[in-house]
Amino acid sequence: MMGENGSTAAKPVYGRVLLKISGEALMGDQGYGLHPPTVNRIADEVKRVHDAGVEICMVIGGGNIFRGLSGAAQGMERTTADYMGMLATVMNALAMQAALEALGIHTRVISAIRMDEVAEPYIRRRAVRHLEKKRVCIFAAGTGNPYFTTDTAATLRANEMSCEAIFKGTKVDGVYDKDPKKHSDAKRYDRITFDEVLQKHLAVMDASAIALARDNDLPIIVFSLDEPGGFLGVLEGKGTYTIVEG
Repeated sequence: MMGENGSTAAKPVYGRVLLKISGEALMGDQGYGLHPPTVNRIADEVKRVHDAGVEICMVIGGGNIFRGLSGAAQGMERTTADYMGMLATVMNALAMQAALEALGIHTRVISAIRMDEVAEPYIRRRAVRHLEKKRVCIFAAGTGNPYFTTDTAATLRANEMSCEAIFKGTKVDGVYDKDPKKHSDAKRYDRITFDEVLQKHLAVMDASAIALARDNDLPIIVFSLDEPGGFLGVLEGKGTYTIVEG
């Protein structure tokens, strides 16, 4: 791979990765819903990585539409609220699929809850084959079970797909000891262990997801999706990010 000046560009460190983003990442500056320019911008980030030869799967949350543990679900049975949240992730996955295919990237939405008219059912061997054929796989509807977050679904699917790392795209450029938006003296970690994340209650992923990643030696790279070219840059070892590992 050659850079613009003819020099050899850095080769991505990982060959197959899972990108986890929140539903809120798709709403831009809006208070809810989907913001098409933001969806298109994230799709462009994925295209840059895809064009570098990396196999990509994605998990997108549903918090921009409905969150089971929110005020909107107050008084509702937890299982019903969680299923509604899972359906929200399918809507986000379809929006991302449309944006990626507009860029010429073959994409499959794969749902843990059967809805054959809009998505494939989750069959592990078929999903692996899609990745081998350089299609982007977007895993929707979480694990298909209530009480499990999309963080846990992302870690589960990353393990099942034999991904080499999870990339968690956020609005900050790594993991901090406290909220950098509220505290000017917040310290960013370059590297941190899974156990430290759990012990310090750092908001990387929920405890179930962290434990599942730790038990399977699956590193989590936390980076900012707001930085143009940031996804590919981090894959090439550039930019600012935090690695959570053993």
